[in-house]
Amino acid sequence: MRPTSLAASLFLASLLSSTGVKVSPADLTVIPSKSQFFEYESVTLICEDGWTVRRNTSRGTRKRCEGWGKLNGSTCNMDYLFEHDTGLYWCESMSGSSSSSSSIQLSVSGGSVILQSPVLPVMEGDDVTLSCRARNPTHNLPAAFYKDGSFIGDGPSGHMTLLHVSSSDEGLYKCNVKGHGESPSSRISVKEKPSTTSSPSTPPPSSSSSPSSQFLVSGLSSLSAGVVLVLLVLLVLLVKRHINRKSKDNQEDGEESLTYTDVQIFQRKQQKDKPNGGSDPSTVVSTVTTDEVSYGQIIIRETRKRDYKPEPKVVYSTLR
Repeated sequence: MRPTSLAASLFLASLLSSTGVKVSPADLTVIPSKSQFFEYESVTLICEDGWTVRRNTSRGTRKRCEGWGKLNGSTCNMDYLFEHDTGLYWCESMSGSSSSSSSIQLSVSGGSVILQSPVLPVMEGDDVTLSCRARNPTHNLPAAFYKDGSFIGDGPSGHMTLLHVSSSDEGLYKCNVKGHGESPSSRISVKEKPSTTSSPSTPPPSSSSSPSSQFLVSGLSSLSAGVVLVLLVLLVLLVKRHINRKSKDNQEDGEESLTYTDVQIFQRKQQKDKPNGGSDPSTVVSTVTTDEVSYGQIIIRETRKRDYKPEPKVVYSTLR
Protein backbone atom coordinates (compact mmCIF):
# COMPACT_ATOMS: atom_id res chain seq x y z
CA MET A 1 0.00 0.00 0.00
CA ARG A 2 1.21 3.50 -0.82
CA PRO A 3 2.03 5.78 2.16
CA THR A 4 -0.69 8.07 3.43
CA SER A 5 0.08 11.76 3.18
CA LEU A 6 -0.14 14.16 6.11
CA ALA A 7 -3.05 15.99 4.49
CA ALA A 8 -5.01 12.76 4.13
CA SER A 9 -4.40 11.93 7.78
CA LEU A 10 -5.65 15.32 8.89
CA PHE A 11 -8.68 14.88 6.69
CA LEU A 12 -9.43 11.55 8.37
CA ALA A 13 -9.11 13.11 11.80
CA SER A 14 -11.44 15.99 10.91
CA LEU A 15 -13.91 13.55 9.38
CA LEU A 16 -13.93 11.53 12.57
CA SER A 17 -14.69 14.60 14.68
CA SER A 18 -17.35 15.91 12.26
CA THR A 19 -19.28 12.66 12.44
CA GLY A 20 -19.78 13.17 16.14
CA VAL A 21 -17.39 10.37 17.23
CA LYS A 22 -15.58 11.67 20.28
CA VAL A 23 -11.99 10.52 20.64
CA SER A 24 -11.73 9.63 24.31
CA PRO A 25 -8.37 9.96 26.09
CA ALA A 26 -8.89 6.33 27.17
CA ASP A 27 -8.97 5.17 23.55
CA LEU A 28 -6.42 5.34 20.79
CA THR A 29 -8.03 5.66 17.36
CA VAL A 30 -6.42 3.59 14.61
CA ILE A 31 -7.10 4.33 10.93
CA PRO A 32 -7.67 1.93 9.21
CA SER A 33 -9.30 0.14 12.15
CA LYS A 34 -7.42 -3.15 12.41
CA SER A 35 -4.67 -4.64 14.54
CA GLN A 36 -2.57 -6.40 11.87
CA PHE A 37 -0.82 -4.82 8.86
CA PHE A 38 1.30 -5.97 6.02
CA GLU A 39 4.81 -4.54 5.87
CA TYR A 40 5.06 -1.23 3.99
CA GLU A 41 1.45 -0.34 4.68
CA SER A 42 0.61 2.95 6.45
CA VAL A 43 -1.42 3.82 9.55
CA THR A 44 -2.66 6.95 11.38
CA LEU A 45 -2.87 7.08 15.19
CA ILE A 46 -5.08 9.76 16.81
CA CYS A 47 -5.35 10.91 20.43
CA GLU A 48 -7.45 13.62 22.09
CA ASP A 49 -6.10 17.17 22.06
CA GLY A 50 -3.48 17.58 24.76
CA TRP A 51 -2.47 13.92 24.51
CA THR A 52 0.34 12.30 22.51
CA VAL A 53 1.07 8.82 21.13
CA ARG A 54 3.68 6.62 22.80
CA ARG A 55 4.76 3.03 22.16
CA ASN A 56 6.78 0.06 23.41
CA THR A 57 8.60 -1.96 20.74
CA SER A 58 11.83 -3.88 20.30
CA ARG A 59 13.43 -0.51 19.48
CA GLY A 60 12.63 1.12 22.83
CA THR A 61 9.98 1.87 25.45
CA ARG A 62 7.73 4.88 25.98
CA LYS A 63 8.92 6.40 22.74
CA ARG A 64 7.04 9.46 21.53
CA CYS A 65 6.05 9.90 17.90
CA GLU A 66 9.49 11.15 16.86
CA GLY A 67 11.66 9.45 14.28
CA TRP A 68 9.34 6.48 13.79
CA GLY A 69 6.36 8.70 12.83
CA LYS A 70 5.35 12.22 11.88
CA LEU A 71 3.73 14.15 14.71
CA ASN A 72 1.01 16.71 13.99
CA GLY A 73 -0.56 17.89 17.24
CA SER A 74 -2.13 14.78 18.75
CA THR A 75 -1.94 12.79 15.49
CA CYS A 76 0.90 10.44 14.55
CA ASN A 77 1.28 9.30 10.94
CA MET A 78 3.36 6.25 10.01
CA ASP A 79 3.88 6.19 6.25
CA TYR A 80 5.80 2.92 6.12
CA LEU A 81 5.40 0.07 8.57
CA PHE A 82 8.13 -2.49 9.28
CA GLU A 83 8.15 -5.63 11.33
CA HIS A 84 10.06 -3.88 14.13
CA ASP A 85 7.06 -1.51 14.49
CA THR A 86 5.13 -4.35 16.11
CA GLY A 87 4.36 -3.43 19.71
CA LEU A 88 2.06 -1.65 22.18
CA TYR A 89 0.70 1.83 21.41
CA TRP A 90 -1.25 4.18 23.71
CA CYS A 91 -2.13 7.85 24.41
CA GLU A 92 -0.45 9.78 27.23
CA SER A 93 -1.16 13.23 28.63
CA MET A 94 1.29 16.00 27.70
CA SER A 95 0.51 17.95 30.89
CA GLY A 96 3.12 16.06 32.87
CA SER A 97 0.60 13.87 34.70
CA SER A 98 0.81 10.10 34.63
CA SER A 99 -2.59 9.71 32.92
CA SER A 100 -2.62 7.31 29.99
CA SER A 101 -5.06 5.34 27.89
CA SER A 102 -5.40 1.61 27.40
CA SER A 103 -2.73 0.16 25.15
CA ILE A 104 -3.35 -1.49 21.76
CA GLN A 105 -1.27 -4.26 20.21
CA LEU A 106 -0.35 -3.55 16.58
CA SER A 107 1.32 -6.31 14.55
CA VAL A 108 3.24 -5.84 11.29
CA SER A 109 3.71 -9.01 9.26
CA GLY A 110 6.35 -9.67 6.65
CA GLY A 111 4.42 -12.78 5.62
CA SER A 112 1.58 -13.22 3.20
CA VAL A 113 -1.44 -13.63 5.56
CA ILE A 114 -2.93 -11.37 8.22
CA LEU A 115 -6.05 -11.56 10.41
CA GLN A 116 -8.35 -8.55 10.40
CA SER A 117 -10.06 -8.28 13.78
CA PRO A 118 -11.38 -5.43 16.01
CA VAL A 119 -8.58 -3.29 17.31
CA LEU A 120 -10.56 -2.11 20.36
CA PRO A 121 -12.41 -4.21 22.95
CA VAL A 122 -15.84 -5.33 21.70
CA MET A 123 -19.11 -4.99 23.60
CA GLU A 124 -20.59 -8.02 25.27
CA GLY A 125 -23.48 -9.39 23.20
CA ASP A 126 -22.23 -7.97 19.88
CA ASP A 127 -21.33 -10.00 16.81
CA VAL A 128 -17.66 -10.00 15.78
CA THR A 129 -16.45 -10.85 12.25
CA LEU A 130 -12.93 -12.17 11.65
CA SER A 131 -11.41 -11.91 8.16
CA CYS A 132 -8.38 -13.75 6.90
CA ARG A 133 -6.57 -11.79 4.19
CA ALA A 134 -3.78 -12.90 1.89
CA ARG A 135 -1.37 -10.46 0.33
CA ASN A 136 -1.67 -12.12 -3.09
CA PRO A 137 -4.18 -12.69 -4.50
CA THR A 138 -6.22 -9.94 -2.94
CA HIS A 139 -9.56 -11.78 -3.22
CA ASN A 140 -10.78 -13.80 -0.24
CA LEU A 141 -9.69 -17.43 0.04
CA PRO A 142 -10.97 -20.27 2.27
CA ALA A 143 -9.31 -20.11 5.67
CA ALA A 144 -9.13 -22.01 8.94
CA PHE A 145 -9.50 -20.09 12.22
CA TYR A 146 -7.94 -20.80 15.62
CA LYS A 147 -8.42 -19.53 19.16
CA ASP A 148 -5.60 -19.95 21.68
CA GLY A 149 -4.05 -22.49 19.32
CA SER A 150 -7.24 -24.62 18.97
CA PHE A 151 -9.15 -24.99 15.70
CA ILE A 152 -12.60 -23.35 15.88
CA GLY A 153 -13.88 -23.61 12.30
CA ASP A 154 -13.49 -22.94 8.60
CA GLY A 155 -14.45 -19.85 6.65
CA PRO A 156 -15.22 -20.78 3.01
CA SER A 157 -14.93 -17.14 1.94
CA GLY A 158 -12.22 -16.23 4.44
CA HIS A 159 -14.66 -14.89 7.08
CA MET A 160 -15.96 -16.16 10.41
CA THR A 161 -18.52 -14.47 12.67
CA LEU A 162 -18.64 -14.89 16.43
CA LEU A 163 -22.25 -14.44 17.51
CA HIS A 164 -23.17 -12.65 20.75
CA VAL A 165 -19.69 -12.64 22.21
CA SER A 166 -19.09 -12.92 25.93
CA SER A 167 -16.07 -13.02 28.23
CA SER A 168 -15.52 -16.66 27.26
CA ASP A 169 -14.70 -15.51 23.70
CA GLU A 170 -11.68 -13.51 24.83
CA GLY A 171 -8.35 -14.86 23.65
CA LEU A 172 -5.70 -14.96 20.89
CA TYR A 173 -7.04 -15.55 17.39
CA LYS A 174 -5.22 -16.38 14.16
CA CYS A 175 -6.03 -17.81 10.74
CA ASN A 176 -4.39 -19.98 8.09
CA VAL A 177 -4.83 -19.92 4.33
CA LYS A 178 -3.79 -23.18 2.75
CA GLY A 179 -0.85 -22.66 0.43
CA HIS A 180 -0.21 -19.08 1.66
CA GLY A 181 0.66 -19.33 5.32
CA GLU A 182 -0.50 -18.35 8.78
CA SER A 183 -1.28 -14.94 10.27
CA PRO A 184 0.15 -13.51 13.52
CA SER A 185 -2.07 -13.80 16.60
CA SER A 186 -4.31 -10.94 17.75
CA ARG A 187 -6.10 -10.63 21.07
CA ILE A 188 -9.83 -9.99 21.21
CA SER A 189 -11.08 -8.41 24.42
CA VAL A 190 -14.73 -8.24 25.50
CA LYS A 191 -16.00 -5.48 27.78
CA GLU A 192 -19.08 -5.75 29.92
CA LYS A 193 -22.27 -4.26 28.56
CA PRO A 194 -23.34 -1.16 30.53
CA SER A 195 -26.41 -1.48 32.71
CA THR A 196 -29.70 -0.25 31.27
CA THR A 197 -30.89 1.53 34.45
CA SER A 198 -32.59 4.85 33.78
CA SER A 199 -30.55 7.97 34.33
CA PRO A 200 -31.30 10.14 37.39
CA SER A 201 -32.37 13.00 35.13
CA THR A 202 -35.25 10.93 33.75
CA PRO A 203 -38.05 10.71 36.35
CA PRO A 204 -40.16 7.54 36.55
CA PRO A 205 -43.42 7.91 34.65
CA SER A 206 -45.79 7.02 37.50
CA SER A 207 -45.51 7.93 41.18
CA SER A 208 -42.76 10.56 40.83
CA SER A 209 -44.74 12.81 38.54
CA SER A 210 -45.21 16.38 39.75
CA PRO A 211 -48.43 17.50 41.52
CA SER A 212 -49.21 19.88 38.67
CA SER A 213 -49.15 17.05 36.14
CA GLN A 214 -51.34 14.90 38.41
CA PHE A 215 -53.80 17.80 38.75
CA LEU A 216 -53.84 18.22 34.98
CA VAL A 217 -54.55 14.53 34.44
CA SER A 218 -57.39 14.50 37.02
CA GLY A 219 -58.84 17.68 35.51
CA LEU A 220 -58.87 16.16 32.05
CA SER A 221 -60.57 13.04 33.42
CA SER A 222 -63.29 15.12 35.13
CA LEU A 223 -63.81 17.16 31.97
CA SER A 224 -64.22 14.02 29.92
CA ALA A 225 -66.78 12.62 32.36
CA GLY A 226 -68.74 15.90 32.26
CA VAL A 227 -68.81 15.93 28.46
CA VAL A 228 -70.08 12.34 28.38
CA LEU A 229 -72.84 13.20 30.90
CA VAL A 230 -73.99 16.23 28.87
CA LEU A 231 -74.10 14.15 25.71
CA LEU A 232 -76.22 11.50 27.45
CA VAL A 233 -78.71 14.14 28.69
CA LEU A 234 -79.01 15.64 25.20
CA LEU A 235 -79.56 12.19 23.74
CA VAL A 236 -82.39 11.47 26.23
CA LEU A 237 -84.08 14.81 25.46
CA LEU A 238 -83.88 14.20 21.71
CA VAL A 239 -85.39 10.73 22.06
CA LYS A 240 -88.21 12.05 24.28
CA ARG A 241 -88.97 14.86 21.84
CA HIS A 242 -89.05 12.41 18.96
CA ILE A 243 -91.51 10.16 20.82
CA ASN A 244 -93.83 13.09 21.67
CA ARG A 245 -93.80 14.34 18.09
CA LYS A 246 -94.56 10.86 16.77
CA SER A 247 -97.50 10.46 19.22
CA LYS A 248 -98.94 13.82 18.23
CA ASP A 249 -98.67 12.99 14.52
CA ASN A 250 -100.48 9.68 15.11
CA GLN A 251 -103.38 11.48 16.83
CA GLU A 252 -103.75 13.96 13.97
CA ASP A 253 -103.59 11.17 11.42
CA GLY A 254 -106.34 9.30 13.36
CA GLU A 255 -108.72 12.25 13.30
CA GLU A 256 -108.16 12.84 9.62
CA SER A 257 -108.51 9.20 8.67
CA LEU A 258 -111.89 8.49 10.24
CA THR A 259 -113.74 5.97 8.12
CA TYR A 260 -117.38 6.55 7.67
CA THR A 261 -119.12 3.24 7.55
CA ASP A 262 -122.53 1.77 7.99
CA VAL A 263 -124.27 4.63 6.34
CA GLN A 264 -127.91 4.03 6.74
CA ILE A 265 -130.44 6.22 5.22
CA PHE A 266 -133.78 6.18 6.88
CA GLN A 267 -136.81 7.65 5.37
CA ARG A 268 -139.48 8.81 7.60
CA LYS A 269 -142.89 8.21 6.29
CA GLN A 270 -145.17 11.10 6.06
CA GLN A 271 -147.84 10.70 8.68
CA LYS A 272 -150.46 12.16 6.44
CA ASP A 273 -152.47 9.80 4.35
CA LYS A 274 -152.17 10.08 0.65
CA PRO A 275 -154.76 9.20 -1.89
CA ASN A 276 -152.64 6.56 -3.51
CA GLY A 277 -151.55 5.13 -0.20
CA GLY A 278 -147.88 5.81 -1.03
CA SER A 279 -145.39 7.60 1.02
CA ASP A 280 -143.63 10.81 0.14
CA PRO A 281 -140.05 10.92 1.40
CA SER A 282 -140.22 14.46 2.48
CA THR A 283 -137.56 13.97 5.10
CA VAL A 284 -134.39 11.95 4.70
CA VAL A 285 -132.26 11.10 7.69
CA SER A 286 -128.70 10.01 6.91
CA THR A 287 -126.74 8.36 9.73
CA VAL A 288 -122.98 7.77 9.70
CA THR A 289 -121.72 5.43 12.39
CA THR A 290 -118.12 4.98 13.47
CA ASP A 291 -116.65 3.01 16.31
CA GLU A 292 -116.85 5.86 18.78
CA VAL A 293 -118.83 8.74 17.26
CA SER A 294 -122.05 8.74 15.28
CA TYR A 295 -122.59 11.54 12.87
CA GLY A 296 -126.12 12.29 11.64
CA GLN A 297 -127.17 14.34 8.67
CA ILE A 298 -130.67 15.56 8.19
CA ILE A 299 -131.83 16.61 4.77
CA ILE A 300 -135.12 18.49 4.62
CA ARG A 301 -136.82 18.52 1.30
CA GLU A 302 -139.60 20.81 0.31
CA THR A 303 -143.01 19.19 0.49
CA ARG A 304 -144.80 19.02 -2.79
CA LYS A 305 -147.82 21.15 -3.03
CA ARG A 306 -150.96 19.20 -3.51
CA ASP A 307 -153.04 19.86 -6.56
CA TYR A 308 -156.37 21.07 -5.51
CA LYS A 309 -159.11 21.31 -8.07
CA PRO A 310 -160.64 24.71 -8.14
CA GLU A 311 -164.08 24.80 -6.70
CA PRO A 312 -166.72 25.52 -9.24
CA LYS A 313 -167.97 28.94 -9.16
CA VAL A 314 -171.21 29.27 -7.27
CA VAL A 315 -173.96 31.29 -8.88
CA TYR A 316 -176.43 32.64 -6.54
CA SER A 317 -179.81 33.45 -8.04
CA THR A 318 -182.78 34.91 -6.42
CA LEU A 319 -185.92 32.96 -6.43
CA ARG A 320 -188.87 34.86 -6.09
